[in-house]
Amino acid sequence: MNTVWISAASLGGATLLGCVLGLFVKKMPHKWNDIVLGFCTGVMLAASTIGLILSGFDQAYGWLAKGVVCVGVLVGALFLNLLDIVTPHMHNITGLDPEQHKNNRLLNKVLLFVMAIALHKIPEGMAAGISMSCDEPSWSVTIGLSLQNIPEAMVIITPLMLAGVSAFRTMAISLGIGMLQVLGVWMGFGIGSISEFLIPVLLGFAGGAMLYVTSDEMIPETHTHGYQKQATYALLVGFMTLLIIDAL
Repeated sequence: MNTVWISAASLGGATLLGCVLGLFVKKMPHKWNDIVLGFCTGVMLAASTIGLILSGFDQAYGWLAKGVVCVGVLVGALFLNLLDIVTPHMHNITGLDPEQHKNNRLLNKVLLFVMAIALHKIPEGMAAGISMSCDEPSWSVTIGLSLQNIPEAMVIITPLMLAGVSAFRTMAISLGIGMLQVLGVWMGFGIGSISEFLIPVLLGFAGGAMLYVTSDEMIPETHTHGYQKQATYALLVGFMTLLIIDAL
């Protein structure tokens, strides 16, 4: 039981650290905005493919189970497509008035991205919790997710603040999303015995959601101000950064 508490605390602490680092960035010109978003997009692209979808394949036994993971990817993308309809009505979360929220195109895109991150927090946390439910707990998942949570929290903090959301609300949103992962740890620990079926599907679902939003929203956003080359290289750096973290 103590290992579960340590795992949950590690994930939550890494999210808090990422939030604090993200608060240092408040205003940037479009060039650096696109570079930062490009880097974060690269991190999310690697997280969705390697950390989620491929992880789902690794935990799915047999071709039928792997096919179910693929279906989960498509369903996750479709779900994010449907969520795009409700993002203009999320002004209560951001603290902005409905009209200001409606006309803030960047904020609507960022909120969709934030929701995609929130979606994958629970299945990731469940993966960590399941690894803690074994006779010999494996810490590799917890360590990898903790390292990933730092840039992910910055991914949430920086774009929201750039879009006009207050620092207090931004911090609250990011920490709230981080707590979903902590909840997932306990959920995964509780259902460890049936994880072979549930976790691969959930990982595929979350990965599909992340792929959808990175391709449909974030990459185009970094290519609309004339700094697409810088944003592309930043994406590659972000992608390789998470690859290195995963390898370590």
